[in-house]
Amino acid sequence: PPLDAPGNPGEQRSRPPFVQHSMPPMTEAAARRALLRFVASRCCYGSRAAGELAIQRLRHLGTYRYRLETFSETRLSEWAFEPFTKLGAARPLGDAPLDPWDVEVGAPPLFQGQTRRCRVPCSALVRDCHRCHGHGRSQCGVCHGAGRTRCVTCKGSRRRLKQQKRCQLCSGTGRKRCNTCSGRGSKTCATCQGEKKLQHFKQLVITWKNNVFEFVSEHHLNFPGELLSKVSGENIFKDENVVVYPIIDFPEPEISLASRRAIAEHSAAFATSSRILRQRQTIELIPITEVHYQYSGKPYLYYIYGLENKVYALDYPERCCCGCTIV
Repeated sequence: PPLDAPGNPGEQRSRPPFVQHSMPPMTEAAARRALLRFVASRCCYGSRAAGELAIQRLRHLGTYRYRLETFSETRLSEWAFEPFTKLGAARPLGDAPLDPWDVEVGAPPLFQGQTRRCRVPCSALVRDCHRCHGHGRSQCGVCHGAGRTRCVTCKGSRRRLKQQKRCQLCSGTGRKRCNTCSGRGSKTCATCQGEKKLQHFKQLVITWKNNVFEFVSEHHLNFPGELLSKVSGENIFKDENVVVYPIIDFPEPEISLASRRAIAEHSAAFATSSRILRQRQTIELIPITEVHYQYSGKPYLYYIYGLENKVYALDYPERCCCGCTIV
């Protein structure tokens, strides 16, 4: 079914104006503790420099992360079958829903992915098993219906090769009873499990997926941006509804552009084959502190980022080898 468009910007729900947010400033003591934790987690980083360095300046920065979550539902219809038993007799044929979306299925908790299969009511048909043609048994694939296979001891020669005596395992016949089918030459059909008939029915494959669009605004620092996706920030904005509207008045223009692009991309992606059940967009302020310090008369710097106070130290002065990663 077609997806309802979010509407024109002029129809957007009214929001209070955004206010500028800031994080509590990082102290020198907290900056040193973060570096000491970072150094302790690296096998080849010495802790003396972290304890003795002289912090010159703390530069308090921050960047915004915008995230759009679109909880979608996709439905596909396919034929399936199962062994037909008298206990599970087929219901009489009725008017099966022609549209997969007409079948009522309860959704899982919002924004949690899941795949579920369910039978379409009144779609059952009973037919002879296509594997065994309604016999309930199929030819043994080991003995090919003969019921006997070549003796593994004498390899069909009827005698033991070294003693030149008659093989006792097969009594000199060179063949023995097939263990797979117990000598019957056939075995219970694996498809119908011996019931001779199959019940075919339509089933729905329903997939709920939480589709995420994420954007982090530029920070113009000597700092890998991908690290910011691994930490959390302070949530300063949240908007959740069946469909959300683009943000148009955020102080950082990049965030407003990202919101408009994300909503347009998700609307186009799920317009034909899926339904949008719920959308949620958030903005987080991720703190970043640039720490300038001196050690042994030389200047260095490191970064502290995220609410977890993770550390990025590219040129830490006390390293005994280069086998550790820096992130």
